[in-house]
Amino acid sequence: MSTVSGAPASDQAGARIELEIGGMTCASCAARIEKKLNRMPGVAASVNYATEKAVVDAAADVSPGDLIAEVEKTGYTAVLPAPPEPEERADEPEDRELASLRRRVIGSAVLAAPVILLAMIPALQFTYWQWASLALAAPVAVWGAWPFHRAAWINLRHGAATMDTLISMGVTAAFLWSLYALFLGDAGMPGMTHGFEWTVQPSDGASNIYLEVAAGVTTFVLAGRYFELRSKRRAGAALRALLDLGAKDAAVLRGGREVRVPIAQLAVGDEFVVRPGEKIATDGVVVSGSSAVDASMVTGESVPVEAVPGDAVVGATVNAGGRLVVRATRVGDDTQLAQMARLVEQAQSGKAAVQRLADRISAVFVPIVIGIALVTLAVWLLLGFPAAGAFTAAVAVLIIACPCALGLATPIALLVGTGTGARMGILIRGPEVLESTRRVDTVVLDKTGTVTTGRMALVETIPADGIAPDELLRVAGALEHASEHPIARAIADAATADGGAADAAVAPGTGTMLLGSSIPVGPPPAPRGLPAVESFQSVAGFGVSGVVEGRAAVVGRRALLAEFAIELPEAVERAASAAEAQGRTVVFVAWDGTAAGALVVADQVKPTSREAVAQLRALGLEPILLTGDNDAVARAVASDVGIDRVRAEVLPADKVAVVQELQAAGRVVAMVGDGVNDAAALAQADLGLSMGTGTDAAIEASDITLVRGDLRSAADAVRLSRATLGTIRVNLFWAFAYNVAAIPLAALGLLNPMIAGAAMAFSSVFVVGNSLRLRSFRSRTSPLQEQS
Repeated sequence: MSTVSGAPASDQAGARIELEIGGMTCASCAARIEKKLNRMPGVAASVNYATEKAVVDAAADVSPGDLIAEVEKTGYTAVLPAPPEPEERADEPEDRELASLRRRVIGSAVLAAPVILLAMIPALQFTYWQWASLALAAPVAVWGAWPFHRAAWINLRHGAATMDTLISMGVTAAFLWSLYALFLGDAGMPGMTHGFEWTVQPSDGASNIYLEVAAGVTTFVLAGRYFELRSKRRAGAALRALLDLGAKDAAVLRGGREVRVPIAQLAVGDEFVVRPGEKIATDGVVVSGSSAVDASMVTGESVPVEAVPGDAVVGATVNAGGRLVVRATRVGDDTQLAQMARLVEQAQSGKAAVQRLADRISAVFVPIVIGIALVTLAVWLLLGFPAAGAFTAAVAVLIIACPCALGLATPIALLVGTGTGARMGILIRGPEVLESTRRVDTVVLDKTGTVTTGRMALVETIPADGIAPDELLRVAGALEHASEHPIARAIADAATADGGAADAAVAPGTGTMLLGSSIPVGPPPAPRGLPAVESFQSVAGFGVSGVVEGRAAVVGRRALLAEFAIELPEAVERAASAAEAQGRTVVFVAWDGTAAGALVVADQVKPTSREAVAQLRALGLEPILLTGDNDAVARAVASDVGIDRVRAEVLPADKVAVVQELQAAGRVVAMVGDGVNDAAALAQADLGLSMGTGTDAAIEASDITLVRGDLRSAADAVRLSRATLGTIRVNLFWAFAYNVAAIPLAALGLLNPMIAGAAMAFSSVFVVGNSLRLRSFRSRTSPLQEQS
């Protein structure tokens, strides 16, 4: 999401502008601002009450100043987001607002409690108790309810009515009526008493006071607002925690010396030092050193990942081992951490279809309720009931109707759901994604990097008679250890791991690539635990050769061995052919003119993929494996993980066609991929899920990013999205049902205004509490699989 920070209007052509809105107290405020902004030519705006932000797609001739002026005309404040400040300063405004509301709640509760008790319990009504109630209730009705009165006045000046209008009207009416009864009626007489009843009974209006309504409703609504604000702060904590993960400074190498600089001064290409226990300052590539990197804060992976020269590392991860020198490749807003934060903020600032419906309803709800209250008052009076009964029923309608729960139903659930997802490494791009997850019935899985690791690994050793498997691998690894080719690296890694030299410092790119990708200058240095190589040569397109421990060794294709007139034993040939029939790559090894055996290399299936496919099936999704690889490989992988349908040998452009074909057949398709060649298909799918370990193109094209690169996260993402949508629906049902049922009861005089206020506040607290249950959402990852 683009943010504008004071740039001139000319720079904002076609840009997405974000504004921080002040003064909103309910969903009707947000709806009103949104309506005003959308009336401006070339403006498409979305205002979110929960995040207190407006996101505006503005035309070239619309400046941020124009938008701010329009918001201010509506009676609210708007500013461009301020530049990032130190953490303690950035938190001050939020803390001040929350602290101010807390003081108002506590003060009102302390003063209102005796007023409510005196009104409810006749035995406590001493002589002149009514005047004591007035002394206690007056500060609550004026100071405690001041935010409602102020907002109502601002809205009135602009010819609008919001939830604050209802509350202010109800409290003011109850307080003014009580003043009338005390000073001009009979309520101020010594010894006056009246009992508390759950229903309104016809009576002489001049002898009744409703100070407990003014004080009680104010306190209940203030308490509801306080818990709402606190929940918004807590629900938004995931985004703030995400941003706080990053390092604050870095030790940059300049002129051979380490210079500690703020993170904002880092530039692409800078090399910086990361000592054990320090956070990696920004995304980069390891230049020198090796270490275990703890990426759990960003990816959720519990096991540290080994980082060696040439490996990419992510900012905010922790160096758990040795000293690293890293070259910065992405800084500032381009880093993975910043991208994650933007995705979370986009999700929390957007609106789902259900929320847009709630906004439209709440925008017209207030004037309708005021009309119902006036009709209630008129009908009661026309039917001959006392003014007190008519007035009380009308006030109860105003109080009970406040649809604060309606305005909170969607945004709070979205805040909590997307925040929970962020902590689990599931980044939901926007709330419209929630509807997609409910309808999806087919999931298309890319093979390489999604179901499989995307890295070649040694899966089988086939020694000839009389040759030890370890010896076969040791000789082949000595020749291949310095290559960057995935097949060569798989052999070398297996050899160094078996030889106890996995931590050897090998300079990448100095040796040959298997199948002759490069020709080295001189023999590559041997890693610890492997023999040295002499007379090293690369045969372009076929393999490598050299002298290892006095033996003339050859590693490569069949054709390379044929050039040296080396015949393969029948057993080795048969096993190699069987491996090739499964789509695996076979590399042959020989020395001293005799075949020593073969090594089988393949892209390995992720150990969690089978469990992930089972979880997707349990969610009612049919998995389909989609790959550009050959059919034999694809079917072997599909069989391994439990997938029945396979589409193999598909070109990148054809992946989109496969998705379109499924959609044309009436399927609602989710696509999971990680490569550039998956980006178009991810965009075409009804729901695109990208692996966070994949390319930026795939991540940008997707709806959900799975930071961990674990396919099980796809099932978790669908479950979390459905749970969030379910929570929203429960919230909306409660809010609608509550108002629909309660307004007629209030109009019939069956609800005391104070009870109505308590119930109204409770509905908001219920919605918030129901949404916060999403914080307990947990992955269904098997502990056994996690350990593996």
